[in-house]
Amino acid sequence: MSSVQFDGSHTTTKRGGDAFGYQSRKKSKTTNALFLTDRQGIPLAVSEPIDGNHNDLFNIEIFFARMLKDSGQSGIEINGLFLNADAGFDSVGFRELYFTNDIIANVDFNKRNSKSADRLPLLDDELYKERFSVERTNVWIDAFKALITRFETKAQNWMSLHHLAFALILLRNQTNHH
Repeated sequence: MSSVQFDGSHTTTKRGGDAFGYQSRKKSKTTNALFLTDRQGIPLAVSEPIDGNHNDLFNIEIFFARMLKDSGQSGIEINGLFLNADAGFDSVGFRELYFTNDIIANVDFNKRNSKSADRLPLLDDELYKERFSVERTNVWIDAFKALITRFETKAQNWMSLHHLAFALILLRNQTNHH
């Protein structure tokens, strides 16, 4: 594994419960989750559910550090790898977190950030094209009707459904490659 892909996804939440909030961009109540995948789109780590009334950078250092810890406990080392993320994850704090964990950030430049002098451009445009695989993973997750809209009031139940979907995605991809 030479690179990983990182993205977030807001899921419309219909019945309330744990970890949801109004997301003005979606014009609905949502729950957010952050996903880290390999180059084939296989999920490696997922954040805990985040109430949706924030952007993707809300407490990103805390959530990403937990995802790194979880992946390390699973025997998946991210250190030394390239990490592709879109412009929504362009921040000084997040880049510092990459650096302190020996991760090479290939994060798109966010033109809306006012401190453009502190931002670095993409390291590798060709490598960045691999980021599509995390978008494909989001499509695979949305294929599970229980996940395209959140009806569970307990965030833990919603995450358990994600873990089942991840297992099915892994199994489906393993059988397609053999």
